[in-house]
Amino acid sequence: MDAKMATEIFNTTSAQPESPQSWAYKTSQLQGALPDFLAEWSAWQYVVTFLVGLVLFVVLASDRDLAHKVFKSPAYAEPCLVPVARDIIGHKAWVFLQGRDHAEYRRGLVPLFTSRAIATYLPVQERVLDDYYNQFVAATKANQGKPMAFMTLFREINCALSCRTFFGDYISDDQVKKIADDFYLATDALDLVNIPLAMYVPFTKTWLGKRTADAVHRVFAECAARCKANMAKGATPTCIVDHWVLHMMESNRYRERVAAGETNLEKPKNMIREFTNEEISDTLFTFLFASQDASSSATTWLFQILAQRPDVLDKLREENLAARGGDRNKPFDLPMLESLTYTNAVIKELLRYKPPVILVPYLATKDFPVTPDYTVPKGSMIIPSCYPALHDPEAYPNPDVFDPERWISGDAESKTKNWLVFGAGPHDCLARKYVPLSLAGMIGKASLELDWEHHPTPRSEEIRVFATLFPMVSTGYSKFLLYALVRNLLTVITGWMQSGFQEAALVWHLAIWTSILLSRGRGTCKNKSL
Repeated sequence: MDAKMATEIFNTTSAQPESPQSWAYKTSQLQGALPDFLAEWSAWQYVVTFLVGLVLFVVLASDRDLAHKVFKSPAYAEPCLVPVARDIIGHKAWVFLQGRDHAEYRRGLVPLFTSRAIATYLPVQERVLDDYYNQFVAATKANQGKPMAFMTLFREINCALSCRTFFGDYISDDQVKKIADDFYLATDALDLVNIPLAMYVPFTKTWLGKRTADAVHRVFAECAARCKANMAKGATPTCIVDHWVLHMMESNRYRERVAAGETNLEKPKNMIREFTNEEISDTLFTFLFASQDASSSATTWLFQILAQRPDVLDKLREENLAARGGDRNKPFDLPMLESLTYTNAVIKELLRYKPPVILVPYLATKDFPVTPDYTVPKGSMIIPSCYPALHDPEAYPNPDVFDPERWISGDAESKTKNWLVFGAGPHDCLARKYVPLSLAGMIGKASLELDWEHHPTPRSEEIRVFATLFPMVSTGYSKFLLYALVRNLLTVITGWMQSGFQEAALVWHLAIWTSILLSRGRGTCKNKSL
């Protein structure tokens, strides 16, 4: 058996299934039905797969209708991401639940993303953006106006936006910074090939990822406890956990009054059970896991594309200034964001043109007849791909052209079945309304307060997959990895001497990933001229 065939890839469409095939390695582009997610495997993963005798059968559902079928068939398939995901994210995480248990969680979470709730999250987001945009400008000044990498700042601003939206002031700046710095490790641990017991071997990627995830869980549980204490005093909700805890309190009061014999009571709109601090932590961790890389990807491409398209940026800037009555310092609110026709078209086109999530792995829980001619065997990984539907020329003419106008004067808005950015079915993204509004607030404010310039590298337009889509590193990956190792040797030695062996291993991994991510796209940023 050839080691490269240890994992079999089956690419299927509703028209005609094909024979099993190995994955073609081509990282320079995403072509139709074959996004290069699995092509990102390193050689050692193939070798280890062969040596430990693991054969993983992977089916790629690249057809739009088949993707919908997988998303909407909970009786046959469940989300799995990768085999080790449950160990990193949590075996009890609600995203892995099915049936009644999943519905119970989801019913309580949906009201946290209504327009009314989202409106209360915007002030803290404005505050985060103010802080980080000042950091963007300061970073460029400190670099004497020379081009610099912004990837880590983009990751950090998105981590701060998420954590503050989740927990408001219950989480400290230092905690947000540490989560932003360390969260690479949790994502990096999710290899498709799972080495048995690797999670218990010190300094492996899985071990480091698990430690990082556990640390975030502890912080989030502490924040949940602080929230419950604050809301018990009658505080006004300003973040996601506030609203969730308030709904728990309202439900508990209703049950207590019913138990006391009261009648003719108005039942709370969101009648839910009491969730423990750990359950709240587990749930908000899944939100962070879902948002961190996807939002960082969208932010990176958004700033890069608008720097390359001044015509689009000028229109967006004009619209945002008009919406503020000429006062560029006026804070945004929900009605304002919803009124920004062109800005929202830019966001939709970005998510179509460079979708952060190109596929979502599912596990077949039983033999799954995906077409009349082919049944996915139980235990196989079946992966619906979102990218082909979003680049279908029949739905979106000239799909490889960034054209926001297709959402205004064209008919793109009517192609709802192709709009798989947020998935579909019982596990679709709860934040499908929140995410575009948050991005609109971010880029609208940036357009009025900042000027930025993109300095392309030879590979800026190429794709590298790190959970989501990012611009490719600027040099050959293997050469750059060696460079990163050498460059960070002194950092590791310093960490070893100051913090001990265990912490030094963490510094080593972070240094490598920081260097890799820093090489993706360079720019300069300054305050917008009056």
